[in-house]
Amino acid sequence: MTAGPHAKLAELGLLLPEVVPPLAAYVPAVQSGRQVYVSGQLPIRDGKLLATGRVGAGVSADQAKDLAEQCALNALAAIDALVGLESVVKIVKVSGFVASADGFTGQPGVLNGASELFGTVFGEAGRHARSAVGVAELPLGAPVEIDVIVEVA
Repeated sequence: MTAGPHAKLAELGLLLPEVVPPLAAYVPAVQSGRQVYVSGQLPIRDGKLLATGRVGAGVSADQAKDLAEQCALNALAAIDALVGLESVVKIVKVSGFVASADGFTGQPGVLNGASELFGTVFGEAGRHARSAVGVAELPLGAPVEIDVIVEVA
């Protein structure tokens, strides 16, 4: 018998945060049929953005990978609040955006922070399609943002 997602998070020493309130006119997550679409999640914890700046200039790739993990935790919190993590059948797609300094090309490694967490928490069901895109700026000056599509039972 495999541990459920909450138990797996506890084994990792991670707690789901409170759902991050929307910064504008949208909701954190919405369900349509068997899909849940999670709005873009920033690396916010306890109401505070954990870092600002561009990766490769002021924010290291390793720090950004940790920030991507926080984005993933925030996405899981939004999913849990809407439908419960136990209803997740598959992490389908992760889109990641990395505020990148000129010449920084390590976006895939940064987004591994989110992808690895999903894989650890959900096992094979956490393996997903992904985009990793470098951008000039993100909301509030955040270094990383992700959005997620999941299939639910």
